[in-house]
Amino acid sequence: MKVAYVTTDDPVSREDDERETALAAWLGAGIEGSPVNWHDPAVDWSEFDAVVVRSAWDYIERRDEFVAWAHRVERVTRLFNPARVLEWNTDKTYLRTLGVPIVPTFWPEPGAGPPEWELPEWEEYVVKPAVSAGARDTVRTASRDDAAAHAAGLLAEGRTAMVQPYLPSVELEGELSLLYFGGRFSHAVRRHPMLSGAPATAENRATLRDPDDDQFALAERVLAAVPPDLLYARVDLVRMPDGEPVLMEAELTEPYLFLRDELAAPDLFAEVLAETLKAG
Repeated sequence: MKVAYVTTDDPVSREDDERETALAAWLGAGIEGSPVNWHDPAVDWSEFDAVVVRSAWDYIERRDEFVAWAHRVERVTRLFNPARVLEWNTDKTYLRTLGVPIVPTFWPEPGAGPPEWELPEWEEYVVKPAVSAGARDTVRTASRDDAAAHAAGLLAEGRTAMVQPYLPSVELEGELSLLYFGGRFSHAVRRHPMLSGAPATAENRATLRDPDDDQFALAERVLAAVPPDLLYARVDLVRMPDGEPVLMEAELTEPYLFLRDELAAPDLFAEVLAETLKAG
């Protein structure tokens, strides 16, 4: 079986340090994986038995093009995750539709601005666009005026903003990411807080963690609420000040999978992919 491991020629792809790990595991499962640039016009996607989106991390700057590409690919071969999922998941307004507890969020949208909207009173704010990744165009500030100004700047660019309280538990207990392949739990990690001010290193980027029962329960609710037929999913949770776990994001497009942090994870990923392809 020939499968495209979708990446990019953008320098951001250099951060994909789990590509060789995944490809080696795929080969062990009888899958010939090849890294392929998603916006290379010379690629004939129909030559692959499947196309798996992995480190296409420059899609943020060209989301419409990326979504159109996904639908084109899906017309000639199998795409993971499906194009409808990629289109839905790359705009974080999907969080409003899940019916599960999420981080409290104020959603300024283009066409509305001060004085029509006012931010809630929080000790600290995180402001980001609804289409973003890796903390791009994201600010953390204790100033309500600065938070409003950043949100207004995003609106002026025609972008929906997300304004959230900064949760101290991100640094104290940590943000928990639960990894699933084909709906099967693989492992969970405590992730380094991106807005803490301290740089992430190979040593502190993630630590294996056993989720608590309430975190498992919420992750299962999230998986039941998102579209089906997922090859991979990462459910990112954090605790509110009262201890309640809430969803930060359901990463279904191109999440880093922390394959190098759990010994069995690469083989499970490959096994699920092989089973899915054989099942047709």
